Amino acid sequence: MSTIWVVLIALLALIAGVALGFFIARKYMMNYLKKNPPINEQMLRTLMMQMGQKPSQKKINQMMRAMNNQMDKK
Repeated sequence: MSTIWVVLIALLALIAGVALGFFIARKYMMNYLKKNPPINEQMLRTLMMQMGQKPSQKKINQMMRAMNNQMDKK
């Protein structure tokens, strides 16, 4: 009977550890991406030039604002 309790407690501890680890890692990655966005204005300007568009500062600011708003919603 005692081995069943040991296995059950170990299984519950494993599940709790995996769940806790997932949420900690998710929070860490969200903060990291907020501080270090994967794309910046220079990358956006280069991307627009490669697509054949002439990037104006107004358009770049608008696209950056839209991306930041999208990150804040998540």
